[in-house]
Amino acid sequence: MCSVFNKVEICGVNTSKLKVLSEAEKYELLQKIKNGTPAEKKTAREEMINGNLKLVLSVIQRFTNRGENLDDLFQVGCIGLMKAIDNFNPDLMVKFSTYGVPMIIGEIRRYLRDNNSIRVSRSLRDTAYRAMQVKERLTAENNREPSMDQIAKELDIPREDVVLSLESIVEPVSLYEPVFNDGGDTIYVMDQVGDNNDDSNWLDEIALKEAINDLSDREKKILTMRFFQGKTQMEVASEIHISQAQVSRLEKGALDKIKKDL
Repeated sequence: MCSVFNKVEICGVNTSKLKVLSEAEKYELLQKIKNGTPAEKKTAREEMINGNLKLVLSVIQRFTNRGENLDDLFQVGCIGLMKAIDNFNPDLMVKFSTYGVPMIIGEIRRYLRDNNSIRVSRSLRDTAYRAMQVKERLTAENNREPSMDQIAKELDIPREDVVLSLESIVEPVSLYEPVFNDGGDTIYVMDQVGDNNDDSNWLDEIALKEAINDLSDREKKILTMRFFQGKTQMEVASEIHISQAQVSRLEKGALDKIKKDL
């Protein structure tokens, strides 16, 4: 593999010559995979895999700063792609990428978790996987997520062991990791974190109260809830009945106005 990601071959594949399928072509191939003869299914599956390798490449780019071998990530991503193809239902009339991207990401994250440089003991990892299985089963049975105490009771182990095991396999998340984008402003993890102790000089409480006089009532309410009450954008959106993306845009716009006034 060449050292420059965007120009080279990964796993012997010339990335500049990869085919890109149209949505109509994908739908036709997925229908053949689902309803065709064995020979048609095999051929269509191979075409679908080859026609979505660029999708895998686009996903693994977000993991390039981890120091992992890109060939390895590409192969793992392809496994996720194949799982997505085998499990996708074309009758749902949604884009394949909507289903495929999370599957590819999930496969890569599992690989990174299991090969983490911070080694987790086999027994701790086994406990975590058993806890996850119990959690899924209880959620399906009761239509709600179980508490840690319930999981611990099912496994007959201390609650602390359940919490420790599950935390040991959680991959750290960057505050700057994007969680939503509707074509406008991107919402990052940090936007969903409550802000009870913001100590930026320009956002000090007294100065803010003076500067927000020229804002609209909605902008004032959003800033009050976000910075005085420490609520997340999701909580604000739910309370004032708009989307989180709208909260993000209004918040950023209001803060820009305040910065200019200050």
